[in-house]
Parts: sequence; C-alpha cells; structure tokens
Amino acid sequence: MTIRTPNTQLKNLVAESGWTYNAVAAAVRAVAAECGVTLRTNKSAVEHWIAGATPAANTGRYLAVALSRRLGRLLTPHDLGLAAAPDDDDSMGLSLEADPLDALIPMWRCDIERRQFLTTSAYSVAAAALPLTHVTDIAERTAAAHTGHTIGMAEVTAVRDMIHFFTEMDERHGGAHGRSALVQYLRDDVATLCRARFRTAEARSQMLSAASRGVHLLGWKSYDAGQQGLAQRYYLQSYALAVESGVTGHDGFVMRTMAMQGLKIHRPEHCNALAETGLNRAQGKVDPATEALFRIVHAHTLAKAGHTQRALTETETAHTLLTADQGDDIPFWALAWGPPAASVYSRTAKVHEALGDHQTAATQYARAARTRPQGTYARIVALDLVASAEQQLKQGSVEQACATWHQALDHMTGVRSARTRKALTRLRTDLAQFRNRDIRPAAQLDQRARDMLRTTS
Repeated sequence: MTIRTPNTQLKNLVAESGWTYNAVAAAVRAVAAECGVTLRTNKSAVEHWIAGATPAANTGRYLAVALSRRLGRLLTPHDLGLAAAPDDDDSMGLSLEADPLDALIPMWRCDIERRQFLTTSAYSVAAAALPLTHVTDIAERTAAAHTGHTIGMAEVTAVRDMIHFFTEMDERHGGAHGRSALVQYLRDDVATLCRARFRTAEARSQMLSAASRGVHLLGWKSYDAGQQGLAQRYYLQSYALAVESGVTGHDGFVMRTMAMQGLKIHRPEHCNALAETGLNRAQGKVDPATEALFRIVHAHTLAKAGHTQRALTETETAHTLLTADQGDDIPFWALAWGPPAASVYSRTAKVHEALGDHQTAATQYARAARTRPQGTYARIVALDLVASAEQQLKQGSVEQACATWHQALDHMTGVRSARTRKALTRLRTDLAQFRNRDIRPAAQLDQRARDMLRTTS
C-alpha cells in the first residue's frame, strides 16, 4: 500500500489564493483549454493532489499557471510541491537575464526535441509584465566574447537575408514550414555570431537586432501553431535581445507584439501598458510609417478597454502618419508582417470590430488583404479575408460573406497553419445555421471548407 505525504506547499498556495477547490478545478480546465486540451478536473481531483497524489500528464503545469495568475507571481510545479522531470524547467524563457542567449540555447534544444513541457506551456500573465519593469544598463553589459573571428556589417546583412527568407517561407506556407531549420540556424550560426568580436559597436548592435528579429519570428511560428506559452517565451527573449542591441524602437516593437498576443488570447491585463510603453519608446524616433504601426496597436488596446474616442483619435493619427510618410527606409525589424500600410489597415479593422462597427471592420480587412503582396503573404491575406467575411455575415450579408470566404480559401492552398485550420472550423460553425435553409452558396462553401480540413489534417 502506497502511503502519500500531504502536499502542504500546494495546500498553502490554494489557501492563499482564496479559491475553493471547485474554483481551482475550473481554473485548471480553463488553462488547459487555452493549450487545446480538454480536462475534466473537478473538486475531488484537487483534494487528491493536496493529499499527495500527482496530477496526470501536463495537469500540474496547468495548475501552476492558474495559481500564478491568481497570485500575481510566477510559480512552477516545483513551487507547488509537484516533481518535474529533471530537464523540464517550466520557468525556462520566462525571465529576463543578463544574457538572453543563456535562456535561448536550452530553449532551442527543447524546441527541436519537441519537449512537451515547452510546446504545451500556457501563457503567463505574470511574465507578460516583465518588459514593463525591465531596466537594463547597456553600458554595464559584458563585451562580446572573443572568438578569433571579427564580424562586420557583411555578416549582419547575411543574417538579415536568411531571416527574410524564413519570413517569406512562413507567410507563404505557414508557420510549420522551416521551423526546425530556423531554430538550428539561430542556434548554430546566429548565436555564435552574437558572441563574436565585432569591428564596430554598430555592427554588434545590428547583429543583436537581427538575432532579435529571428527569435521574434520563432515566437510568431509558435503562435501560428497555437503554442501560446512558447510564443510568449520567445517574444520575451526577442525583447531582451532588442534591449541589448540598443536599436531605437526595436524593444518597443516587441512590446507591441506582446500586446497583440495578449489581446488575441483574451489576456488583456498588461496589453495597454505594453502598447503605450512600446509607443513611447519609438514616438518621434522612427519613420512615420513605423510609428503608425505602434499607434494602431495602441488604438486597439484602447478600443478593447472601452476608450472609444481615444481609440478613434489614435487610429486617425496612425492613418495620418501613413499619409505623411515620405518613403523613408523601414527598419528591418518593423517588416515582420510586410508593408506597414497593410498591417495598419488590418489592425484598424480590429479597432472597429472591438467597437461594434462591423461594416467599417469588413472594409478595412478587405483593404488590408488587397494591400499585401499577393504571392508572398498567402496566410495573412487569407486570414484578413476570413475576418472580413465574418464581419459581413454579422451584417446579414450571407452571399457576400460566402464570396469573400471563397477568396480566402483560394489563398489557403499549401498553407500549414493552426490558425487557418481554426478559421476553417469556425467558418463551418458560422455556416451551420444555413445548412437546412437551402442557401446554395453556403452549402457549396461548407463542402469546400470540409474538403480542405480533410486534406490538411
């Protein structure tokens, strides 16, 4: 007979949370659902854990995330008195250390190995606030390690070219394509270059910025795969590299991305602060089109917070900046999603969607899709069109929505993306109400979506 030792650490943390056991179980189920896992955790399960039982599979990690959110500080299964596998450090990537490469190198190893504790990790509200309080004195940083090889702008250009190649592959074919290759390139080539001897301080700065852009792309690929916790960890380390690079506006741009992620997954706790702080890091210091990218995300966070007039004013400012743009060079890091204008239009649509203006939202999503280079940005064009169709349907324009959805599906061929699959599933759900009403365009579209889901499974 196995004698269990009561888990006093977990008992004390649950008591501190003020939750009932039913509330704990509900929170665990909610975190698991964010990771695509359906659990049936109930009050009895929580009682068993406190009595000394070990939660099955990844449930302990979901419990740690739930309690972290409730208590406002980062907790791991170890903190809860739950044993983790020796090499599974749940806090990996969720802090801002002196050298971000020290955090990234073990993350890359685990990512290549598809370690479950990392790829199924949940989003951390506590970690989302880290960039808001992170202060780094670049002057006190240790100089780059001397490797015997001197790096200049030619190597920086080569890294940028390679990351641009991975970015185009990602947009054309989805985040699943080339992910392992990108991890290996960053680990084996870029990390070594970042720790090399540099000819100039500017070369070192631009190399770290390029590395940040590559890690940011890994975060985006993880996001596209529905791995929100892993995406957040990469964004945090991308931010740390951007801070160390000292390139004006780059750290703010990553904060902007983190705000976008929080809005998307309905974790708005720090989104407005991230967007506003990011904007403050760039305002008046970057070209008008790039500043517009910051302002429109800030507008979205304002709209989600119910600040209607401020959101509309900030949106208008973003569009004015686009008009005022004199063709200045866009920073390499600001081209993560292609031409700034298309990103501004797409985010403008989200502002109006949040404010309940479905007609303007549909128009702006369609405008964003038209503005993007069609051959390269297949996935994001498809998603903009899907969003436009959804807004059209909310206005009661069924046939128009079906026509727009068909255009979206045209762009999805060959794309491997959890987000496009989710869009197809959502499309079929939206069409369910029309299946028995003999609306031919809806029936045809539903069949096409079903076929695409079958072939991409």
